[in-house]
Amino acid sequence: MTSEAEEPTLTIDELAARAGVTVRTVRFYSSKGLLPPPVIGPRRVGHYGDGHVARLALIEELQRQGMTLAAIERYLGQLPPDLTPHDLAIHRAVVASWAPDLVETVSRRELERRAGRPLAAEDIERLAAMSVVAPGDGDDAETFRVDSGLLRLGVQLMDVPLSQDAILAARKVLIEHSRAAAHELAQLFRGEVAERDARDVKSLSAHMHPLVVQALLTTFQRSLREELSEWLSGSRAG
Repeated sequence: MTSEAEEPTLTIDELAARAGVTVRTVRFYSSKGLLPPPVIGPRRVGHYGDGHVARLALIEELQRQGMTLAAIERYLGQLPPDLTPHDLAIHRAVVASWAPDLVETVSRRELERRAGRPLAAEDIERLAAMSVVAPGDGDDAETFRVDSGLLRLGVQLMDVPLSQDAILAARKVLIEHSRAAAHELAQLFRGEVAERDARDVKSLSAHMHPLVVQALLTTFQRSLREELSEWLSGSRAG
């Protein structure tokens, strides 16, 4: 699962570290057909790319939702075979939206294991600025409260070539606009369900939640792609 422009360069150890899992887990998923085979390079060494990382993240998210391996296999089997890492990230975001907020207190070692990489003091400060981690309770400086739903995103953002101020400004924009959209959608749905039985309202909410999240993600992705395309076109013309 790699894009055409991507050159698979990760060894299985690097893939496991990037995804925050063990090499044994990668091999297990591969043996079950949940991961596509690597590209075999010199010395018969398998190389993996961003598509493998994205698919591993999706598999792990599905497992966190309590899905069995058989159910995960069926879910992945229904996906188009040419999905890009970005497409897989959209699917994972939709799946993650089904889960309740989960904030846990973990040790620094466990935090680094989940992040899939060592974390320097400045890395933890950056994650804290994004509200992904916070100091743990008590006097233990080596424990942290971590938002499990945001950790993988926060770790990925650490590698984005943007300043901390730009990332925080972007976060503010997203929060403000998503809250406005959520408020307007809630008002719309409230008018539709006002006369219904409470059980019907609960059922409708359960069905609409993932659909609305997927619709928002898809429309945002397309809008952002169009904006970036216009910006790049204007830059070339200038």
